[in-house]
Amino acid sequence: MTASVLISDRAGVRTLTMHRPEVHNAFDDALIAELTAAIEAAGRDPAVRALVLTGSGASFSAGADLNWMRGMARASEQENRDDSLRLARLMRSLQFCPKPTLARVNGAAYGGGVGLVACCDIAIGADGAKFGLTEVKLGLVPAAISPYVVAAIGLRQARKLFLTGEVFDAFDAQRIGLLHQAVASEALDDTVSSTLKQLAKAGPEAQRQAKQLAFRMGGLDERAAEQLDRDNAALIARLRVSPEGQEGLTAFLDKRAPAWIAP
Repeated sequence: MTASVLISDRAGVRTLTMHRPEVHNAFDDALIAELTAAIEAAGRDPAVRALVLTGSGASFSAGADLNWMRGMARASEQENRDDSLRLARLMRSLQFCPKPTLARVNGAAYGGGVGLVACCDIAIGADGAKFGLTEVKLGLVPAAISPYVVAAIGLRQARKLFLTGEVFDAFDAQRIGLLHQAVASEALDDTVSSTLKQLAKAGPEAQRQAKQLAFRMGGLDERAAEQLDRDNAALIARLRVSPEGQEGLTAFLDKRAPAWIAP
């Protein structure tokens, strides 16, 4: 079987590439498990100075895989809770990775893909990329990623985007703080390389402490995040098995409008 995550090292930079281009790097159990393990391994590896996260093909990550969603629609509340906890661990591992992290957003990012971008210390995206937190259109909420998205874009922007589920472009993503830079696709690699060169000039221990300092000043704590993840996992599990969540997921999979949209 082809690995869902490609790993490469160059001059102290470890690049993790989500490698399911045929489904726009959508999440399934294998991708979540492999990416979590790869992030945690990079955090422990003294040879790694910085971590880059990107996607194969045209997209960064389209969020949940259709077959995965179909399975979750049939799963019990406990199974949905366990599933959400695995996704939450992925986000938490990336957020609190002790190494500098950089999202190279080569294309569209939806749902959990937006969460990955929000969890990275630095996010640079191609100007043609699209973004969306579209869960409410399925009768769900972006529970697992919510702490990290709110920390990245602020409560005011999150309230709007969580409620509307609208799609927005790279320039809006930069304006609200999800991206630090939106650049032309042909300039993406040079911009990422330039940023990595800046990171390489700093002391690794100073960077680790600086990251922890930023978290403390922002009121972010890994242990508290783990408890919040458990609460959010319980929330999304309830919603997935609720009548509205079942209708939203079924309508999406059947490619029809959900019942709450007037004909």
